[in-house]
Amino acid sequence: MAEPEVDRIVARTWVERWDRQQERYIADREERFRVIGDVVAHVCRDVAAPVVADLGCGPGSLTTRLHERLPSARVVGVDVDPLLLALARATRPDGAAVEYVRAELGSPGWVDALGVGAKWDAAVSTTALHWLDPERLAGVYADLATVLRPGGVFVNGDHLPDEQPAVRELAVVVRDRRAERAGVVDNEEWAAWWTGVRADPDLAEVLTPDELRGTSSGHGNGLSARWHREALLRAGFGEVGVLWQAGDDHVLVAVR
Repeated sequence: MAEPEVDRIVARTWVERWDRQQERYIADREERFRVIGDVVAHVCRDVAAPVVADLGCGPGSLTTRLHERLPSARVVGVDVDPLLLALARATRPDGAAVEYVRAELGSPGWVDALGVGAKWDAAVSTTALHWLDPERLAGVYADLATVLRPGGVFVNGDHLPDEQPAVRELAVVVRDRRAERAGVVDNEEWAAWWTGVRADPDLAEVLTPDELRGTSSGHGNGLSARWHREALLRAGFGEVGVLWQAGDDHVLVAVR
């Protein structure tokens, strides 16, 4: 089946708008991207042509930044949402070794769908895996442990709530105050972005109503950093830890 093709200028407008609305929820989003890039660049420093997978890549915000950071890498973004993938493909840097694949994380054959074989040097994700239920996410971690090379890493940037209620509340306060200081609290909301997308005639010309609807479940799994650590260790990773944190916003790394 042919993938929908969105005009590059239209797509760039919507991706830029996506980035702004995401900053409403992650004031230090660009720093999070840089931290993820720091880890991947270090792990791949002696690899001539690294292979990196971006899980739940959305419209390619992290994928593009990883390409800029590691231009020699083959970066493959995977997502289940056809609209977000269409925006990602339309804004892909010219000539870049960046690919986008439609597949559902954790479903049978999702790893093979990426077409990169083994062994990957890194897998990354940002504000995506909290949409997966715990059983499916544990399966994704088990899959990653089979395809990442020894010394390869999984790096996840996401909101990971603390299991202690008072600490969890304080982490949200820290996040919210940071958003106020950064001036992003009035940025467009996530739901408003989707409403705007569905009303854009330029997108309606190339995407069906189902493709414009969005595929997220609409709620998060609420899993803590400790849950992720334990699940990754059970999956076969050797070391797991938090490298960066601001409030409840974490960058978690697992080393194969």
